Amino acid sequence: MFESADLAHHVPKSVFKREETALREALLDAQFDLAAQRRFAVLILIAGVEGAGKGETVNLLNEWMDPRHIGVRAFFQPSDEERERPDAWRFWRALPPKGRIGVFFGAWHTMPIVRRAMGESTEAEFAQAIGDIRRLETMLCDEGVLLLKYWFHMSKPQQKKRLKALEKSPATRWRVTEHEWAFHAMYDRFVSISEPFLRETSTGEAPWIVIPGADPRFRALTFGRHLLAALRERLDEKPVKKLPDKTPPLLAPADKVTVLSALDLDQPLTRADYRTRLEALQGRLNALVRDPRFKDMAVVAVFEGNDSAGKGGAIRRVTGALDARSYQTVSIAAPTEEERAQPYLWRFWRHLPGRGQVAIFDRSWYGRVLVERVEGFCSEADWMRAYGEINDFEEALVRHRIVVAKFWLAISKAEQLKRFKQREKVAFKRFKITPEDWRNRDKWDRYETAICDMVDRTSTAIAPWTLVEANNKLYARIKVLDTLCDAIARALEQGGGRKRKKG
Repeated sequence: MFESADLAHHVPKSVFKREETALREALLDAQFDLAAQRRFAVLILIAGVEGAGKGETVNLLNEWMDPRHIGVRAFFQPSDEERERPDAWRFWRALPPKGRIGVFFGAWHTMPIVRRAMGESTEAEFAQAIGDIRRLETMLCDEGVLLLKYWFHMSKPQQKKRLKALEKSPATRWRVTEHEWAFHAMYDRFVSISEPFLRETSTGEAPWIVIPGADPRFRALTFGRHLLAALRERLDEKPVKKLPDKTPPLLAPADKVTVLSALDLDQPLTRADYRTRLEALQGRLNALVRDPRFKDMAVVAVFEGNDSAGKGGAIRRVTGALDARSYQTVSIAAPTEEERAQPYLWRFWRHLPGRGQVAIFDRSWYGRVLVERVEGFCSEADWMRAYGEINDFEEALVRHRIVVAKFWLAISKAEQLKRFKQREKVAFKRFKITPEDWRNRDKWDRYETAICDMVDRTSTAIAPWTLVEANNKLYARIKVLDTLCDAIARALEQGGGRKRKKG
């Protein structure tokens, strides 16, 4: 992939000066159009060999365009805060919103290449990282992000010449350290790793663009022209009002037996037994999160269910067993304007807990395959691909030693009606019932179909759904606590001798 980049490209100074003025003006116009339309975000990934002009090119970009609307982030070794969360967390929270340009140095591609070149990862781990990256980038593109990936390259002799030239000048001597020469010594090894990496992660929606870096003027014009062409192509296209449905249909079972219809929703439990078991389980949960081994893991507990199914009551019994400093409750409602400017999963990534912490989600990322699906807030293509994106998201959490416990609290239609009427009568419960709850009830069958599809497609071995029979609130609370305690206990035993992963 690097043959053309190794050639002796050259642009005369006069040609560069003549083209630079027009290029700068066109790029600035495109940037203003991007900010005005706010239809999509632009994410530029900068990578390549040492000394190939990555930093100079980004500095030039800030000179050519309005730097107030360009966010540049450099990712080096992860900080302590970043190590406490999955690898992708630090990239997600830095994503640019719609209407802005983000530039990432050392993004998700850097560490897999470095670790493999240094012999710190196996071929299987490298292949897994490539798969993770492909799925992440596909998801970003599906969410509308214009993802531009630039690999700045030069041959080994060109790199040596470049480093020596930088060393000779007092103005640039500081840019060449032992780090750059160490990477030069490993040039062949890095290129042998980088070439298949670029080939495997160069896709139709997000191809790698190789920029020859030996000649600064050629490098700048090549980068600027491609960036302008990519911006203008997206800016000038007419948005499609509605994409055609190209997804195969999801069919209901012929015998109408589903994961919900098979539940016996009326489970017995007396109040006396409830009090005894509640005290024991809350004590057990408190002891589990105070276990010294819990400092190397975390918990994400997801609560979903029918309206008035008792999610709030179950959550309060969980938090009642925890130190208030060790957990956060995240209540998910309709997305804000800030959240709508980002890819769908962004607002959930930002709330992930650190080591030794518990995050409780009252509603969650499953809104896309439930509310958004039923209410038509997203296209069928969006909620169909969401199943795979959610599974990838939860797998990333579990790999990072985060226990993912997912609860669906199910009640019957008759029980829901009873609770709705009770809420309307009791003054301090009136806030719990809204016109939206009654509208959702009218769509009971459609929601039930969506729930069954959700469970079928996202209940995995590493993050299974627990279906909670919730007509009896007391039984539901006990089942939630019992299941959560068991999940944490298993994770503590499985990870008891495991060392914390280094950044």
